[in-house]
Amino acid sequence: MVPEVQSLVVAQTWDGSPASSSDWVKVELALTSTALIVEVDAPFHGDPVPASPAGPTPGLWNYEVVELFLLGDEEQYLEVELGPHGHYLVLELSGRRRVVREHTELDYRAELRGERFVGRAEVPLHWLPLGVARINAYAIHGASDARQYLAWRGAPGHKPDFHRLETFGTLGLPGLSAEVRVPSARAARARVRGRA
Repeated sequence: MVPEVQSLVVAQTWDGSPASSSDWVKVELALTSTALIVEVDAPFHGDPVPASPAGPTPGLWNYEVVELFLLGDEEQYLEVELGPHGHYLVLELSGRRRVVREHTELDYRAELRGERFVGRAEVPLHWLPLGVARINAYAIHGASDARQYLAWRGAPGHKPDFHRLETFGTLGLPGLSAEVRVPSARAARARVRGRA
């Protein structure tokens, strides 16, 4: 059986204005029995590379990056950041901007293909917040005054703010609906806690 896929096109600026089509980013989500597969196809802008080796990278939002936010019940959400050189950052948040955990072991691969980069991450299902049903995706590139912030769902305001949870769109993968997702997430978390 072919997994169902939800495609997002990050095609507007952070405040909801249309972005140049040359900056558009495609993010595809697919569900397996153990993971949410996140695939990114994005322009490569050649921004400076983080000084750390590929892998978990604090502050990755300061570099060229594509981000996915997955929102569940009671402002519990997961932030997944993916860079073109294999750097990533995965944060669990409880309430806006309140990080409660950083995941440092993500199966993520990125590859440069000319003027684009493609990446594929496997996010374990037990990392997802309970009742996950809303999402947003973003792309950031450029430096200083030329810094660009793009969004799947814009969040108008005085400055870019990706934590405006009320602007998120609907997650279109039925297997992750609150009715199906919550029991399996609790069971997975219980198994993980039992090993600790």
